[in-house]
Amino acid sequence: MSVSLILPCYNPPQEWDKNVHANYTAFCHRIGYPAELIIVIDGHSDGVLPQQLAYLQQQIPTLKLVQYAENRGKGYAIRQGVAIATGAVILYTDIDFPYTMDSICTLCDGLSANQFDVAIGVKNESYYSHIPPVRKAISQLLRAMIKTFLSLPVTDTQCGLKGFRSQVAPLFLKTTIDRYLFDLEFIRNCYRSKKYSMQAIPVALNEDVHFRKMNYRILLPELANFISLLGKRPDEQP
Repeated sequence: MSVSLILPCYNPPQEWDKNVHANYTAFCHRIGYPAELIIVIDGHSDGVLPQQLAYLQQQIPTLKLVQYAENRGKGYAIRQGVAIATGAVILYTDIDFPYTMDSICTLCDGLSANQFDVAIGVKNESYYSHIPPVRKAISQLLRAMIKTFLSLPVTDTQCGLKGFRSQVAPLFLKTTIDRYLFDLEFIRNCYRSKKYSMQAIPVALNEDVHFRKMNYRILLPELANFISLLGKRPDEQP
C-alpha cells in the first residue's frame, strides 16, 4: 500500500526542516516503507530559506516540491499536493507536525486496511487547554453552527489532520474554498455524495505544540464562505 503525505508550508517555525525530516523518517519507520512526501510552499516568506529546502531535498531525494510566489491559503495549497499525489492513501497535516505520530498512523492504518474511505481527525478535549480563550470560543461557535445549519455527522471539521483513499481525490479537488473552511466544504461534499464512508478518529496534540496568533481578518471572508455553503441546494451534487 503506497502513501502520500502532503505538508502545506507558509511561515514555518524555526528548525522546521529538521523537524519535517525527523517526523517523516519516524512515519516511514512506523508504516514499514517510504512514503511519498509532498511539500507545498504556499507563497514565499522569510521563514522558507533555500538552504532549508536544499537540506530536505538532500535528505529525502524523492521529495516532491511545489512552489508559487503568492500566498493562496491552506486549502489551495493542499489541492496542489493532492493533484500530484500518487499514493493509494493520501494524508495531510501541518508543517510542524502538531499531532502525535500515533494519531497520524491510526488514520493511515485504517485507510490502508480499507476500513473507511475518508479519515477525519477530531480533536480530543485536551486540545482546548492548549489554545487561547478567544480561539476556543471561535472553534466552539463554528461547531455549533455546523451542527445547527449543516447537520453533518462530524462537527469538528477543522482539525489539521485528515486522510482519504485515492478514489476520493477527485472529490477533494472539486473544493473551491482556498482558506480556513476548505475542510468543511470537503466533508460536506463527501457526506452529500453518499459514495464514501467517513470515520471520525480522535487525535492528540504533541505536548510541545505551539499555536500561531490567529489572523482575525479571515473571519469575515470565512463567514461568507460558510454562508455560500448554506446556499447550495441539499440535493446538489458536488
